[in-house]
Amino acid sequence: MSRSPSRIDSVIHAVRARIAARQDGPGARLPSVRAQAATMGVSVSTVVEAYERLAAEGVIAARAGSGFYVAGPLPPLALAAIEPRQDRAVDPLWVSRQSLETPAEHLKPGCGWMPSEWLYQDGLRRGLRRMARAEPSALTDYASPLGLPSLRQSLQRRAAGLGIEVPRDQVLLAESGTHAVDLVCRLLLKPGDSVLVDDPSYFNYHALLKAHQVHAIGVPYTHSGPDLDAFAAALQAPAPRLYITNSGLHNPTGAVLSAATAHRLLGLAERSGLTIVEDDIFADFELRPAPRLAALDGLSRVIHVGSFSKTVSAASRCGYIAARADWIDALVDLKLATSFGGGHLAAHLMQIALTDSGYRRHMQAIRARLADARKHTLRQVQRLGITPWLVPEAGLFLWCQLPDGRDAAALARHCLREGVVVAPGNAFSQSQRVADYVRFNVSQCQDPRIWQVLARALRCADAKF
Repeated sequence: MSRSPSRIDSVIHAVRARIAARQDGPGARLPSVRAQAATMGVSVSTVVEAYERLAAEGVIAARAGSGFYVAGPLPPLALAAIEPRQDRAVDPLWVSRQSLETPAEHLKPGCGWMPSEWLYQDGLRRGLRRMARAEPSALTDYASPLGLPSLRQSLQRRAAGLGIEVPRDQVLLAESGTHAVDLVCRLLLKPGDSVLVDDPSYFNYHALLKAHQVHAIGVPYTHSGPDLDAFAAALQAPAPRLYITNSGLHNPTGAVLSAATAHRLLGLAERSGLTIVEDDIFADFELRPAPRLAALDGLSRVIHVGSFSKTVSAASRCGYIAARADWIDALVDLKLATSFGGGHLAAHLMQIALTDSGYRRHMQAIRARLADARKHTLRQVQRLGITPWLVPEAGLFLWCQLPDGRDAAALARHCLREGVVVAPGNAFSQSQRVADYVRFNVSQCQDPRIWQVLARALRCADAKF
């Protein structure tokens, strides 16, 4: 009886997937024929045939008396191809692409930023006029390794306002908030490590961790922070290296970390040797500051990162990292290796914008505008039978459950056909258990066409499980 082609193909696919995901690199020895057969529940002859076909294609190479090894070079890393393959409507990269690539006339209640007219355009224009008269070095030269000293001093003062005491030389400028988290991952992680993330959490964390070839473990998020019992359980072997979270105005839920949860969380991190990355990108939207892990910890094992792309400009991006001195020194080397001098012009422009007296008034107006937008969005979602998980006091987001077990991925596909970009729940979830949730950005929910399209989508049969 001939071997089943489907079983041979399954072995070939498994080997290719591990190579594509960088789990097995050039020169790595594949499991023996017998070991692979036992692992996959197939016959030895099936594995022999699969290995022979891969060897014929040059994907692997046989070494006499030794076994089979991965040949090189590797194909380019394709994040969307790394297993498990997700529905593109819940893939974090799909959501990002639709938000960034769709035509300007598309409506984007699922994106993560405010409309351009809500950002600090007046301050940027004033800053650009000042930059046009600046010394030539500010327009043309590389930045120093740590970044513009005056901006780092401004960030030091802002951190002090949150109770975070950090010397100026322990503040490092990055290209963006994402770049800041990426540098930390480069410093502290290696392929195969485990990282804790909130479930749900900002979907680009998932994509970034996938790029670093590490294993993300989701911890359920509550109205006051991570579920501490689940967090403690997740600290067991394999011991995670990092935990990435938002303390203030959590994305996507809008929840705020409580003081009690923060203290217990730091105790768990201390006992397990866990490092925490606190992403503080939404700080300026808060009505009152939430407890900051970096303040309570004194930057011992907490790394504080942030940026201003949500409040000032996403076109002139600038992020930062505040951390203990030895980590900053190592991060500087990584920054030089990956981006060299950094965005000197963007840093100057950001310094002007943040120290302009108009920025404080701008953010006061934005917080009031968001409060009105939140009330409007709440009325609209409730009219459609959509239930908020939490009504946050500030920020951009509402995390909402669809009625009657509707499938948010199907809803997103339907809405996109009508020019509306929706962010389905499972794009934010490591466990994939929030298929009937959607994140709404209240600043992007003012157009009545959004609610007309959503109403039609909710009536469609294919929007159900």
